[in-house]
Amino acid sequence: MAPASKKNPTLAVCLVLFIGTWLLFVRAIGNDFVNYDDPDYVTANEHVQPGLTWAGVKWAFGSDDVSYWHPLTWISHLIDRSLFGGNPAGHHATSVGLHACNAVLVFLVFRRLTGAFWTSALNAALFAWHPLRVESVAWVAERKDVLSGFFWLLALWAYAVYAERRRERSPGAWGCYTLALAAFAGGLMSKPMVVTFPLVLLVVDYWPLRRLALAPPSATVSGTSPREPLWRVLTEKLPFLGLSTAVSIVTVIAQKKVGTLSEVLPFDARMANAVVAVARYLGKLVWPFDLAVLYPHPGHWPTVAVAGALVLFVAISGTVWAQRRRRPWLLAGWLWWLVALAPVAGLVQVGIQSMADRYSYLPMLGVQFAILWTLRDIVSSTAARRTLVTAGAVVLAAGAARTWNQEGVWHDSLTLFEHAVAVTKDNYLAENNIGTHLVGLGRTAEAIEHYRRSLAIKPDYPEARNNLGHALAKLGRAREAADCFRAALRLKPDMIAAHNNLGNALSDLGQVDEAIEHYEFVLARQPEHADALMNYGVALAMKGRLAEAEKEIRMSLRVRPDSASAESDLGNVLALTGRPAEAIANYRRAIELSPRDSQSFNNLANVNAQTGALDDAATNYQEALRLEPMNPEAHLNFARVLVRQGRNAAALEHVKVALQQRPDYAEAAALLQQLRAPASAATK
Repeated sequence: MAPASKKNPTLAVCLVLFIGTWLLFVRAIGNDFVNYDDPDYVTANEHVQPGLTWAGVKWAFGSDDVSYWHPLTWISHLIDRSLFGGNPAGHHATSVGLHACNAVLVFLVFRRLTGAFWTSALNAALFAWHPLRVESVAWVAERKDVLSGFFWLLALWAYAVYAERRRERSPGAWGCYTLALAAFAGGLMSKPMVVTFPLVLLVVDYWPLRRLALAPPSATVSGTSPREPLWRVLTEKLPFLGLSTAVSIVTVIAQKKVGTLSEVLPFDARMANAVVAVARYLGKLVWPFDLAVLYPHPGHWPTVAVAGALVLFVAISGTVWAQRRRRPWLLAGWLWWLVALAPVAGLVQVGIQSMADRYSYLPMLGVQFAILWTLRDIVSSTAARRTLVTAGAVVLAAGAARTWNQEGVWHDSLTLFEHAVAVTKDNYLAENNIGTHLVGLGRTAEAIEHYRRSLAIKPDYPEARNNLGHALAKLGRAREAADCFRAALRLKPDMIAAHNNLGNALSDLGQVDEAIEHYEFVLARQPEHADALMNYGVALAMKGRLAEAEKEIRMSLRVRPDSASAESDLGNVLALTGRPAEAIANYRRAIELSPRDSQSFNNLANVNAQTGALDDAATNYQEALRLEPMNPEAHLNFARVLVRQGRNAAALEHVKVALQQRPDYAEAAALLQQLRAPASAATK
C-alpha cells in the first residue's frame, strides 16, 4: 500500500501546515493576557465575563464597543469565556487553532487559483510562520485578525471554485458564489478591515484567473478562464460592495464616538505616513526584527524619510507596470498589497500607531506571491530549483526561529512593553502600560516613575494622568491623586475612569457629596458600570443612606457576580445595619473569590470582634497582616482585640507599627497613650 503522502499529497501538505503552525505557536498558549485591549475585549469586559448567553449574543450584534462592530469576534470571546473562564491558555489556543486553519486555507486557495502546488505550499508556510504573524496570533484582543482571515480566505476559495465552475459551465457555480458572499459577510462581522475584499477579487480576476478582457494572454496559468466583459465582472461584485459600504458606514460612525488622529493630523501628514509605512512594512517582511506592539505616530516624518519611501514606491510601481504583460503576478501582488492595506494605511487615521504588525496579516500575501511566482518563473534548471528549495528551507527555518523568539516577548505585559520601549522611540503608551502592570504587582512606586516618563514624552496623555492618580491613591496620597484626575478630565472631560477615580479620591478626602456627583456622572452614561455602582454605594453608606447603599452594591454584584470588593463592601453595609451573620457570609464569599484580599479578612475580623468572637477575630487579623504586613488599620484593630484579651504587651507592638505607617493616626496614638498609662495592664 502506498504511503498517505503519495496517495494524497494535498492532505499531507495540509497536515504539515496545520501541525507545524500549531507546534510553532504553542509557546503563545503559555502566555498571559496583556493590559492593552485585552481588558476591553475579555478580562474586564462586563458583557464578556458571563460567557455565552442569549443576552451576550444580543449585545454582540448591537454593540460598537472598542469602536468596531464585529459581532462574530465578540461571540468567539463569549464562547472562550464559557469554555476556559479566566485561564488565558484556552483563549490563546483558540487563536492558534484559527491561524493554523488559515495556513491550510492559504495553500488551498493559491493551489486552486494557480495550480502551482509546491509554490502554493511554500507561500502558505511563509505566511503562517513569519514573525509578523505573532502579534495577530499571540494577542487575544486581536482574535479579530485570525477570525476575519479565516472567513476572508474561505470566501476567496469559494470565489475561485465559482470562477472555475463558471468557466466549465458545471453545476454549483452560484452556490459557491453564495458561499463566498456569506463568508465575506462573516469576515466583515469579525473585522471591518476586510471591506476592500471586492477590490481584491478584481485583482484576482486580472491574475491568476484572467477573467478580465484586459488581462495579458501570455500569462499562462492552469485552468485559465475565458475573458469576460468588464461590466459583467463588475456587476458580480455589487453584492460584495454593498456589504462593504454598509459596514464602512457603521465603522466610521462608531469611531467618531471616540475620536481619531485624522481630526488632528492634516492630510499631508497622513499621506506621508502612509507612504513611509508601505516602505517600513516591506522592510519588516525582509528583516523582521525590532517588532513592537506599538510604533508611535511621530506626527510628521522627516522630509528625507518621506522622499526615500516615495522613491521606493514609484520604483516598485514602475517596475511591476513594465512587467505587467510578461509577469502579471507582480502587478497583481502589488495591487493586492495596496488595496488590502488601504483601510489601515493611515489616510483615515485611527488610533495612535504609525503602523502595526497585525495590519500585514492578509495584505502581505500579495507581496509574497509576487516574489515567489517570480522566482518560480526565473528558476528553470533542476540544479537551480534545488538551490531555491534549500534557500526556501533556510528562510522558513530562520523565520520560524524568529517567530518562536517573538512569542516570548508577549509573555506578559511587562515583557511586552519593556521590549517596546527598547526598540522604539518616545513610546509613551508602553511606559504607561508598564506602570499599570507594576501597580498590579504591588510595585506602585516604580509604576509612578513610568507614568511620569510617559507624561514627560506626552504631557497631554489623559490615560497616564489618570493612572498616575490611581497609583498615588494607592499610596494614600489622595490629594495629589485628585489633582491628577482633575488634570485628566481637563484633557478628556468625558473620561469615565477618571470621574470614577476622582470620586474615590474625594471620598478618601471626606468630600463625599462631590464624590457622589462624579459617580452619578458615570452612572448616567453607563448605568451598569460595576465599579461606579459599588463606589456609589460606599459613598451613600458614608452619608448614612444605608438602604440606598445596599441597593447600589447589590446592583453592582448583579453586573459583576464575582467581585470580591463588592461582596466585602456589602458586608460592611450589612454590619452597619445590624446584620452581622449576613455580613460574615458576604466576607466569606469575598475571601473565596479573592483569597489574598487582606481587607476582606480585616472586615471579617471586625465583625467577629463586634459579636464577641475574639479568637476568630484574632485569627482573621493575623491572616490580614500576613497578606498585607504594613496595613495600619489592621494593626490597630488587632491591637484592640488583644487589649480585650488582656494581651497588652502584644497590643502595644501592633500600635507602634500602625503609627510607623501612619504617624498622624489619631486613634492609634490614643490607644498608645492608654497602653502606656501607669494604670494600664501593660505596666503590670
